[in-house]
Amino acid sequence: MAHADAAAHPSAAILPGGFRASTLRGAEGFFRAAQDGAGRWWLLDAAGQPFFCRAVHGVRASATDGVAAAAGDPAPRLRQWGFNAVGAGGDGAGRDDGLAFMATVDFCRAGALIHAPGVRLPDVFDPDWPQRAAERALEVCVPLATSRELIGWLADDLPGWAPAGTGAAPRPGLLQICLSLEPNFAAYHAAWEFALALHGGRLGALARAWGEPLANKEVVRELTRAERGLASRGYLRDEARWTREFARRYFTSTAAAMRAADANHLLLGCRFGGPVGESVGAEGVYPAVDVPLLDWTELPPANAGAPGPILAGDFCWADEKFINPAASSGPAPTAGSVRPGSPLAGLAHRLTAVERMLRRGRAALERAARHPAVVGYVWRQWLDEPGEQPPFARGLVHQNGAGAREHTELLAEFNVRAAALRPTTTTSLSP
Repeated sequence: MAHADAAAHPSAAILPGGFRASTLRGAEGFFRAAQDGAGRWWLLDAAGQPFFCRAVHGVRASATDGVAAAAGDPAPRLRQWGFNAVGAGGDGAGRDDGLAFMATVDFCRAGALIHAPGVRLPDVFDPDWPQRAAERALEVCVPLATSRELIGWLADDLPGWAPAGTGAAPRPGLLQICLSLEPNFAAYHAAWEFALALHGGRLGALARAWGEPLANKEVVRELTRAERGLASRGYLRDEARWTREFARRYFTSTAAAMRAADANHLLLGCRFGGPVGESVGAEGVYPAVDVPLLDWTELPPANAGAPGPILAGDFCWADEKFINPAASSGPAPTAGSVRPGSPLAGLAHRLTAVERMLRRGRAALERAARHPAVVGYVWRQWLDEPGEQPPFARGLVHQNGAGAREHTELLAEFNVRAAALRPTTTTSLSP
């Protein structure tokens, strides 16, 4: 069935279930998104039931280096902890057990790849790129086009957009990196044409605007090789424009390829793996993206309205902003606040930091769930990374295969209450 929108229900302002017809995204019989009469966005599963997505990235059953077979089938553990979906990455575990899932096209495998520190993107300026993107989408999307458990498609898992840095030692941004590519990349020529056009076509004018002595184009490449990022106000202004143009081409071309190959499923943008800034975020939106998987730290203010449905991606409270005592507010918790049998018992010397992390993390997750645009969240990773040390590791499963109780107990409690945090009068939207 064709991708649905307001035209699919031209005579109905409010659909059965209390959803606004003009906001409906997705195809009937598959996962969709819609806004209710109170302005809250919802995912709807294939049966038309409201679905608050609770997923985990990187779920896998197969063994990895240093992990003992990942402690068997993850599906029972996910259900025990209240999760109802699997995110990007992993080895496909959970799909065959009836869990909803996200799938990745991986357009970075199509055509020339721009691969540099902080950057992993296809060369969307290559004249052959649209055809290669279409071929990639046909190869990957068609086999899952009729799946009712598939939530939607991610264009790429962890591409790199190299947000322009600031501070004492900024890293090269996307424009600088593209200006430093080899001439066989179309993005190299496009970047120089773009940058020079903003300054009358003259390198001298460009150098003055950026505050850099650019005697020739090779100087930019030398700065990039030395990992010295341009960071003047003039450069950052042009960087933002270039990044937005790159993102526009990326999202429109990948959306066209995916919709041509699979008109049934939602488009979820990218799993960014971290903040990407306004220039990328401004282009990864509807209609190129139905439900963006936005890094949870870049959610718009809840009181700014709900511009569209959002999945809060890469959520994790094992992060400096939750752990650092300087970031704490209010009185510090004490050992007496830990209930008997808690996984935190025996960590008295680290209790303050752990309790602060969990308290602040839970509050952030609950705020996200109450956000009128948020239709679900995805925990950052299934397994701890090598070298991570519990209780400050980020996985739900440790390297020895044991569950990370310091995370899973709190998440299981939250997952049971998640739907109740979003008061609603909506019911199902049956096909």
